[in-house]
Amino acid sequence: MKVTASEFGTADGKAVTLYTMTNDHGHSVSVMNWGATLLDVNVPDRDGNLANVNLRFDTLQPYLTKHPYFGSTVGRFCNRIGNAKFTIDGVEYPLSVNHGKHQLHGGVQNFAFLLWDAESVKSDDAVAVRMTLVSPDGQEGFPGTVSAIVEYRWNNENELTVEFTATTDKPTHVNLTNHSYWNLGGAGSGTAKDHIATIHADQWLDVDGDLIPTGKLNDVEGTPLDFRSPTALGDRIDQLPATKGYDHCFVVRGSAGELRLAAHVIDPDSGRVLEIETTQPGMQLYTANHLPGDEGSAGNGGHDAFCLETQHYPDAPNKPSFPSTLLKPGETLRETTVHRFSVQ
Repeated sequence: MKVTASEFGTADGKAVTLYTMTNDHGHSVSVMNWGATLLDVNVPDRDGNLANVNLRFDTLQPYLTKHPYFGSTVGRFCNRIGNAKFTIDGVEYPLSVNHGKHQLHGGVQNFAFLLWDAESVKSDDAVAVRMTLVSPDGQEGFPGTVSAIVEYRWNNENELTVEFTATTDKPTHVNLTNHSYWNLGGAGSGTAKDHIATIHADQWLDVDGDLIPTGKLNDVEGTPLDFRSPTALGDRIDQLPATKGYDHCFVVRGSAGELRLAAHVIDPDSGRVLEIETTQPGMQLYTANHLPGDEGSAGNGGHDAFCLETQHYPDAPNKPSFPSTLLKPGETLRETTVHRFSVQ
């Protein structure tokens, strides 16, 4: 196994580095330190043909401005915070507003649009790239200086592990995820509606018209969100006209904090399989409903991919009944998600 590095362009006058991790089978994963972004995941189909299964842009430039968060590390707080504010110890913190009257994915200049420090790491059973970022007190309205680390690890079992850690010097809210768009037939191969998904969840978060959680948990039974048995992603998309498809957070079955199975997806045509295990309490299924199909999405249109963003629940800072996202000095946030690729 090896890690190679090359320059991918410049941002803010600084070099952006592309790292490629290759295992002993010649299967590879590429990441870059702008936005701590996942670029390529090259894995074989049932006939041994390699293809990249993660949507990406070919050059750095589209990542420097607003884009669909292709492969991005999203923070400080992924997903939505209602009315772009929260209160800690009686003090209200107004946040930057970038989604109607709410905040989405950590604000305007969130973690996806910052240059991270990076280094390659090697162990006996994996190669890795570790990226670090210091987010100053007050950035996008969040209190506390937060030190965040994301480590991408790749091994000979075609397991891509993404591990987040974070610390703070003041109480603050942190919720980190990777925002990759998957198409197991190969990026750019067309619709992902025929992918067959199993999601290990019995409940999903009830939301209002702005997709802000109400605090209620709904049972999946009898709804289009019941993926407890294998179901094609496109089978019931037309039953969700308000969102043009899936954009819902599931309650992952089992104990949060423990690595457990969250999802299993297969592309029947290629035979590629993606299994996801996570320590996070929730997982957002997004079926790329709003990809425009032009250069702003590398030619990919609606439902041409799917996201399975493991995370804490949206608007958790304002919902005391949800698992807490409050991080305090002396504590370390640590969340792990494993993406396991295989064929059948």
